[in-house]
Amino acid sequence: MLTMKKADYEKILAHAKENLPEEACGLIAGTKDGDKKIIEKVYLLENVDHTNEHFSMNPKKQLAAVKDMRANHLVPLGNWHSHPESPSRPSEEDKRLAYDPTVNYLILSLMDMDQPVLKAFDIDKEKNVTIEELVIQ
Repeated sequence: MLTMKKADYEKILAHAKENLPEEACGLIAGTKDGDKKIIEKVYLLENVDHTNEHFSMNPKKQLAAVKDMRANHLVPLGNWHSHPESPSRPSEEDKRLAYDPTVNYLILSLMDMDQPVLKAFDIDKEKNVTIEELVIQ
């Protein structure tokens, strides 16, 4: 189970809307206790590809985020990105680029701007996808 504060969800949503029509992206960090993962911090990063079909994060900003995680005694929990025009599910490219089966991949669909959908996924080494329970409180 993955838990997120409503304020962090709103932060991701605002960043994704500000970056339309491009995909927005970032990292998530927090704490782990067995199967429970709590998102404590959301990092908003630039999609250096500037496209609505895929994303790449700025490596320097990624490194700065990881340094901040360490300084705040947080662990990397995964990444997030938006799908401006498609559902909240990993694309073939998302699965291909999923390099760490121990983290979560959050995808925010903005297909219906009135009802955005955020889901968390696990992607294993064989590229099998399962939905992770995501609780926003």
